[in-house]
Amino acid sequence: MEGDAQGRRIALSSRPGPRATVGSRMVNQIMVDQVTSRAPSYLFGPLTRLGVMAAAGAGVLDQAVKTWLLFVFHLPARGSVALGPFVDLVLIWNTGISYGLFQQPGLLGQWLLLAVKAIAVALLWIWLARAPSRLVAVALGLIIGGAAGNAIDRMVYGAVADFVLLHLTTARWRFEWYVFNLADAAIVAGVIGILYDSFFGRKAQKAP
Repeated sequence: MEGDAQGRRIALSSRPGPRATVGSRMVNQIMVDQVTSRAPSYLFGPLTRLGVMAAAGAGVLDQAVKTWLLFVFHLPARGSVALGPFVDLVLIWNTGISYGLFQQPGLLGQWLLLAVKAIAVALLWIWLARAPSRLVAVALGLIIGGAAGNAIDRMVYGAVADFVLLHLTTARWRFEWYVFNLADAAIVAGVIGILYDSFFGRKAQKAP
């Protein structure tokens, strides 16, 4: 009898009390929260906000300059305006992609290009949510902002407004680069940033 009573006392003392139960629940909840916070997100990441700021800056600047050139400076009526020995302002309505590639004069072609841009922006946004560095986040934001700026042109005007012409003129010949805009420049800058991070950024971080 005495042994049974002692065993019951040990069993009762080993049962978790109310405080122990609450404490264990709190620990479990903290562990669940940590796992949830570390779970990958397809839409948002720690550097998404930085990329969105870069995209917004590129897109707004591109649209502001285009609006000013079209409706304030009246570039279409001025024709070609020399900014320097190698740079001219000249308006070209581009029905293709950046730098006048893959021209699509028809309405169906324009909508196809818009669909391709939308898919590309969605994929870039997913990549942005997993950006490994600030440089990659800014670079992806520039590409997204540039694509959005040109997409707005295509929806509003039916074509993209290009206006920067780089050229080299001598007494015997003249070389002209593709006519482009600020959105195209943002896309190129973003691609350069991603390539730089791929070849040098991560190696520099791993170096002692």
